[in-house]
Amino acid sequence: MVYIQKITPAMKETIRMFMCENWGSSLMVSRGKGHQLEELPGFVALSDDRIIGIITYELTGNMCEIVSLDSFEERKGIGTKLVDCVLQVAKEERCGRVWLITTNDNMNALRFYQKRNFVMTNLYVNAVEEARKIKKEIPRIGYDNIPILHEIQLEYRLIN
Repeated sequence: MVYIQKITPAMKETIRMFMCENWGSSLMVSRGKGHQLEELPGFVALSDDRIIGIITYELTGNMCEIVSLDSFEERKGIGTKLVDCVLQVAKEERCGRVWLITTNDNMNALRFYQKRNFVMTNLYVNAVEEARKIKKEIPRIGYDNIPILHEIQLEYRLIN
């Protein structure tokens, strides 16, 4: 049975270790800003007390950024449930939009978010070079041997 719960302060170290194991670091960079994932609010998907999904976000003014999303059992609705939790928080906080950054190689993320009514709004050419100055662990080659070069912004409008 899968259940979703808010990330609690007691989970910080578990989240940090989890991100380090899966991403080489718990630091995530988007639009030139570094985020320590274990310090952000979010939700975890658990099955038998094992983390099978995590989403983190940051509220700034009337916007909500999805900073990270990881689902380790794909095509079971876990990512969708986690995104829905953040959309609900954003609605409750009266945010006008929810946005995120992914990289040009991440076709799975582009497909996932567009199927959920997120729209591509910006392409930041060669932005990943700047991100590597903050997080040196970002690889040069990504999914399907595609060079990781650009950031792509997607957003979900809550208010027209």
